[in-house]
Amino acid sequence: MITNSIKNILACCFVGCAFGAALASCSDMLETESTRWNIDPEIGEKTDSVFYAFGILQAMQQLADQYVFQGEMRGDLVKTTPYTDNNLRQLADFSATTANKYDSAYVYYRVINNCNYYIAHCDTALYRGSTNVIIDKYVAAKAIRAWAYLQLGRNYKQVPFFTEPLTKISQIDDNSFPELTIDGIVAQLAPDLEKYSGYLTPSLGYVGTNAFSVGSPTWESTAKLVAPRYCFIPVDVVLGDMYLETEQFDAAARHYINYLVTTPYDNKSMFVAPMASKSLSTGRFGAADDDLPSRMLISAEINTSPAWSGIFARNQVNDLVTFIPMAVSRENGPTTQVPLTFGFNYYATSEENARIGSLREPYVEEIQLLPSDALNQLSDSTEYYFYTAHSGQTNNYDSISIAKCGDMRLRSVIQQTMVDDSTKQWIDKYKYANIVLYRTSTVWLRLAEAFNRLGMPDAAFAILKDGISDALVSKNNQDVYYAAYMTPETRSKLQTTYPLLSEANISKFPASSACGIHCHGASKAASDFATTSYLTGTSPYQLHRMAGLKMQELAAQFPITIGTTKQDTINAVEDLICDEMALELAFEGSRWYDLKRLARHKNNAGLYGSNFGGQWLARKLAFKNPVVSLEDENNWYLPFK
Repeated sequence: MITNSIKNILACCFVGCAFGAALASCSDMLETESTRWNIDPEIGEKTDSVFYAFGILQAMQQLADQYVFQGEMRGDLVKTTPYTDNNLRQLADFSATTANKYDSAYVYYRVINNCNYYIAHCDTALYRGSTNVIIDKYVAAKAIRAWAYLQLGRNYKQVPFFTEPLTKISQIDDNSFPELTIDGIVAQLAPDLEKYSGYLTPSLGYVGTNAFSVGSPTWESTAKLVAPRYCFIPVDVVLGDMYLETEQFDAAARHYINYLVTTPYDNKSMFVAPMASKSLSTGRFGAADDDLPSRMLISAEINTSPAWSGIFARNQVNDLVTFIPMAVSRENGPTTQVPLTFGFNYYATSEENARIGSLREPYVEEIQLLPSDALNQLSDSTEYYFYTAHSGQTNNYDSISIAKCGDMRLRSVIQQTMVDDSTKQWIDKYKYANIVLYRTSTVWLRLAEAFNRLGMPDAAFAILKDGISDALVSKNNQDVYYAAYMTPETRSKLQTTYPLLSEANISKFPASSACGIHCHGASKAASDFATTSYLTGTSPYQLHRMAGLKMQELAAQFPITIGTTKQDTINAVEDLICDEMALELAFEGSRWYDLKRLARHKNNAGLYGSNFGGQWLARKLAFKNPVVSLEDENNWYLPFK
């Protein structure tokens, strides 16, 4: 039988009457009659379907803050300050108990039960003419339910599992729900989701100025709106994540690829422009500038596509896959504490802004979370690549050099010029209160992770260096492949087994819109595809060089012997991917889950011992002084509440 604590959680998850959203508090629900039922269980109209779908999204808003804090506080990219809330501090040092504000399975079960209700009662045979007006929302509900269960499996060692909608107390008393690990959850949900691979997220049109609009609370009347399809999770993306968590790498790669080749939206390609300092924006500078200041102003290096930092601005969808848009004001629905935690008072009133003083409104001095020293060190030590002029030439370049100015991504989202205090850093990723779950970069990086563990570290590195494009399987005018680091076997697999560059798909990934993830912050890390514009330029960002440097770093940190096998390369490239995830996805809520998953890969590979992953994880988080040993996988989970 399930415990009383689990009963209380599940009792709080009953769906409401006609709008599909759970009630606000457990105490209110438990005061109702135990025979409560839904008075209108059918979803037989298109308008009903949309109504219930928004009920699910409202439940997602309730878990937004917890998602970010659970994922970032236990990672290595943030550090606490004297102003940090104790609940966050306890997550950071792994001392959180069931009393912690941000340890709640309930918020995920509320989403799950809303999805269960929708799935059980909607009419999937409802048509308007020849169009099925329900099926896309039905599939979206299944994808969101799977995502919510995935979060439960990541955070708790095992959890109660049910797919029937709970509408009566007797359903809890009369059933013994199985308690499943993440492997069991995937085994239960993935086979059903497979039937809907390739389905697009539903497009519900545009909504008015309410909880699902995106914009500043002072700009509501002019706020541009984002299509609600971005509030849903593509079924292939969640399937990819489920398989990646359970080390079914082939299935994970196939589903990430299926998403990338089937989505009709413009954010499928790796086309976000790199960031560059203004002094580098012309593409060249002299040797005297080789040692640049550690903090520089930011501008776009090229003008053909949005600069990386711009994708976090209001209403930008260039890199967006799924987000949770929070209410634009307290009167309009659920709000978020995440911006305030990073020092930005998104919901500040004019009176509050007037009290801020010397700071530009609405930044606050009581910053609760700062970039960690580890993240700053990683960012500052990353090489920045630039072209140097060819002797006697004015328009061409002959080589790529290294500037000691670091990666530009962290700097582009930090505000540090408002006060004369180097410890004050405001993170602008949450300036507009949007909680991002997936970006296109997220999908590509996880595909790189899968490719690497499938024995294709060169394909994984291609995602970091050049982006996946037709240039990888094409030859230049000297009949030599552009991406010389790729093996013939990998090149063939990208055209067949993992058909990103198959005859049917290759036109979707032209080199003209490709950009390696590392280029977002390090500029000219890519190969020279446009041979008519450049001469002999070759970036120092090369597979064997970077993997070799990572191997040296690991050998210096751990009492292990690094070999020269392909498995050694795979482990090193995995660490390169880990670093790239830090630079690209910092503060977005995924860091702890990425670290834990990679540690599990390393343990299961057994290359440097059966618990190398645990040692690797513990070392990364040692600066947080955790109260438990993170070498023990049992300590990677929260207490279930």
